[in-house]
Amino acid sequence: MFERILAPLDGSKLAEQALPYVIELARAFGSGVVLLEVCEPEEKESGRACRLYVNSKAEELKEVLAGSAARVTSVVLEGRAAYEIMHYAETNDVSLIVISTHGRSGLMRPWLLGSSAEKLVSRVGIPLLVIRAREPPALPERLFGCILVPLDGSKRGEAALPYIVALARQFESEVILLQVIESGRYVHSVRGVDFLPFKDRDMAATRTRAQSYLQDVATRFAGSNAKTIYEVRAGDAAQEIIKFAGECHCHLIAMASHGHSGLETWAVGSITHKVLQASDVPLLIVRAPK
Repeated sequence: MFERILAPLDGSKLAEQALPYVIELARAFGSGVVLLEVCEPEEKESGRACRLYVNSKAEELKEVLAGSAARVTSVVLEGRAAYEIMHYAETNDVSLIVISTHGRSGLMRPWLLGSSAEKLVSRVGIPLLVIRAREPPALPERLFGCILVPLDGSKRGEAALPYIVALARQFESEVILLQVIESGRYVHSVRGVDFLPFKDRDMAATRTRAQSYLQDVATRFAGSNAKTIYEVRAGDAAQEIIKFAGECHCHLIAMASHGHSGLETWAVGSITHKVLQASDVPLLIVRAPK
């Protein structure tokens, strides 16, 4: 599940903020680690510098991971970053991509807003761990100590669960299962669009079903040494997920890229996309099967 981890770098300290997560996972799972740098066409003259940098980082990681089963290699490619990262990942049995939200462009121009990394996040079919870069860096004592898993009650929405079971087993994480139920629905009227709240008895019945569902999901963590709890909230799903993650000081949010909607590609405004853009918490995204 974490056999081969790909970590794209661009020579910046911001991009390197993904490396502690790579190290933690590689040490725990004995993963193969590939450090990848892509030299864009306009940077061809910097090819030697790219190789020197990524080779140096690989040597540093080898020292840090000495004594573990992890293996570290480095790769330098030429082309457009998003395409080369996706192509390499999809043709080299990569199990997980770990990437920072920011790189050389700095915190004022995040990778995830209209850049090549946005294409990577929205199109790649391989699980993706996105680390929110900060200045100065801020790492929790336990990178995977508390994991929030939002679910919507669908099988597609459970795509991240096998990965969280594996993480919980290795790190004895606290796992919080969260389902956000809608408190009403929008309807078109002569005035435009109105919000109609659901009746109390309907909300109570929906809450009960959600609690029963989460209770059932929690049984999948039996034997993992994880502390598993569940919570049901009502409101806007993305807002409640972000709010809850902050309240519980979660170290990771894990979500499927699709749930009830059944979309084949991410839509702007989807729940996962909103959480990715607005939350400061690292996000593990697993594409749901078709």
